[in-house]
Amino acid sequence: MSRISLALIAGGTSSERKISLAGGDQVYQALNKTKYSVTRYDPKSDLARLVAEAGRLDAALVILHGTGGEDGTVQGLLDLLKIPYQCSGVLGSALAANKLATKKIYRQAGLPTAPYDVIHKKNKTHHPELEKRIQRLGLPLVVKPVCGGSSVGMSIIHSMEELAPAIEKAFANDETVMLEALVRGRELTGGVIGNDNPDPLPVVEIIPGKGHHFFDYEAKYTAGVTKEICPAPIDETLTQKVQEFARRAHQALFCKGCSRTDMIASDEEVFLLETNTIPGMVPTSLLPLAAKAHGISFEALIERLIELSLS
Repeated sequence: MSRISLALIAGGTSSERKISLAGGDQVYQALNKTKYSVTRYDPKSDLARLVAEAGRLDAALVILHGTGGEDGTVQGLLDLLKIPYQCSGVLGSALAANKLATKKIYRQAGLPTAPYDVIHKKNKTHHPELEKRIQRLGLPLVVKPVCGGSSVGMSIIHSMEELAPAIEKAFANDETVMLEALVRGRELTGGVIGNDNPDPLPVVEIIPGKGHHFFDYEAKYTAGVTKEICPAPIDETLTQKVQEFARRAHQALFCKGCSRTDMIASDEEVFLLETNTIPGMVPTSLLPLAAKAHGISFEALIERLIELSLS
C-alpha cells in the first residue's frame, strides 16, 4: 500500500510564527512515516514550491496561526490547488479570524457574548462619542485587535487614562480595535472534532498564574505559568452548556475539522469570546489536552483530522 503524500504547512509571517513552527515540529514527530510521506512547507519561503509540487500531494495539515495562515488565505490557495486540508475552509477561517464578524455570527445564532464596540484607525483621534461609548460598556474593559490570535496586542484597562496606550498597542496589530466589556468568571474552553456535526470534547478550565490578569501570550506559552484542568471541575449542567455552545459556534461559523471556542462562565451565564479554527497543536495545547482526556492520543488526533480532510 502506497503512503499518503502529506504537506505539513507551518511557520508563516504572522506574530505567531514561532508557535506555528513549534506545532509543526510536534505534528511531524507524531506522524506515522510508514503511512505518510511528509513534506514540510513554510509559507514565508515555500509557497512557489508548494504550487509546483501540488500535483503529487494527497492532503495538507495546516498548522498556522494568525494573519496569513488562520484567516483563509492559505486555505484559498489549497482550494485552487485541489489539496484537501484538515481545518476550516476559506469562509469559516475568515469569519473566525475576525472577532467582529465572529461576534455578529454568534448573536445571529443566539449565542451569548459580552457587550462590545469597535474603533477604526482612521477616526481614532478626538472621536466625539468615544467617552460615551466607554461609559456605556463600563470599566474594566478589554481592548484588542479585531484580527489576530494568542492575545497579541490585547490589554485590560481599569481607567480612562489607560485607554489611549491600550488602543495604540492594539492598532499596532490591526486597523480595527474592539472594546469589550470585561466579564469576570471562570475561563473555560470547549473543543469539538468533526465537520458538519462535530463531537464535543471534555471542557478545559484555564487558570492564569499570578501576575496575569488574563490568558495572555506569556501565560499561554510559558511552561508552568498557567494551570489547565481537564475535565474542568464544573457541574454536568455547565459542562453540557459549554459543549453545546462550542458545537453551535463551530456550525454557525461554518467550521470544519476541529475548533476550540473560548468562554467565560459568570454565575449561571456563559459568554462566548472567540473560536479558534486551528487550535495549538503541541501535545500540551488545549485541544490535544481535551482529546487526551477523551481517550484520544496526540497521534490519533492527527490521524482523525487527516481522515476528516480526506472525507
